[in-house]
Amino acid sequence: MPKIEGIIAYPVTPFTADDQIDVAALRGLVDRLVSTGVHAIAPLGSTGESAYLDEREFDAVVDTTVATVAGRVPVIVGVSDLTTSGTIRRARYAETAGADAVMVLPVSYWKLSEREIVQHFTRVAEAVGLPIMAYNNPATSGVDMKPELLVSMFETIDNLTMVKESTGDLNRMKALAELSGGRLPYYNGSNPLVLDALTHGAAGWCTAAPCLAATPCLELYSAVRQGESDRAKDLYQLLKPLLEFIVAGGLPTTVKAGLDLRRMPVGDPRPPLLPLESGQRETLRTLLEAIEGQEPPVS
Repeated sequence: MPKIEGIIAYPVTPFTADDQIDVAALRGLVDRLVSTGVHAIAPLGSTGESAYLDEREFDAVVDTTVATVAGRVPVIVGVSDLTTSGTIRRARYAETAGADAVMVLPVSYWKLSEREIVQHFTRVAEAVGLPIMAYNNPATSGVDMKPELLVSMFETIDNLTMVKESTGDLNRMKALAELSGGRLPYYNGSNPLVLDALTHGAAGWCTAAPCLAATPCLELYSAVRQGESDRAKDLYQLLKPLLEFIVAGGLPTTVKAGLDLRRMPVGDPRPPLLPLESGQRETLRTLLEAIEGQEPPVS
């Protein structure tokens, strides 16, 4: 499989006015992200509103994304579902469609035990041949996978090969490195933590921010990798207000509003999510204007 590192961009899922998947808008967004130079595309994460899609819609997003990327960068499909069987169905579909990896966030109405988490990942891993990125985000899933558990699964489940850590706790990432002897690649999923995470060895940054400001995100990653610490700090300070805003306001809501402000409408988020309020929209406009000129204009 292709090496997965760098800026892993998370597109939103566009909807038409009558609440259908806007395939043309999704195709345009994904193509634009790849064209800016991001290193991978990850549809159907939290930003992509995957929890609010039915299976037909899920499949349409997978097909459109894989076809649009056309092998230019790796595609990592979020396949999480409330049930193990549903997650397996989605993972198998992603594999058949041509995805390069799948991302699994354990989600459950009931709090899962470690035994149940291990069984969930084991069954998904046995069902597909793709590499699996274990996604830890207890703020959204209600399930917290500690570093010891993640490293144990990495060592015992052959195709669980990487971790996206979104708690915003740098010590978690350090523990993943220490407990695995540096063998387990981990990726930062907490936007405000990005500078510290990359500086301390994260293999990449999983983020929706490139939808709105791709160039400074890419330049930040490059500056860290080249040891240009002062430049990396300057780029982080440029991006920080936007990163904090989109996280606080909810990624689908804020990113969709930002794309609309950038003259690339992708529709509203799906209820129960609501569009960004007018005052917050103006705040977002100001934040984007502060970054203006840092990435190519929208065609």
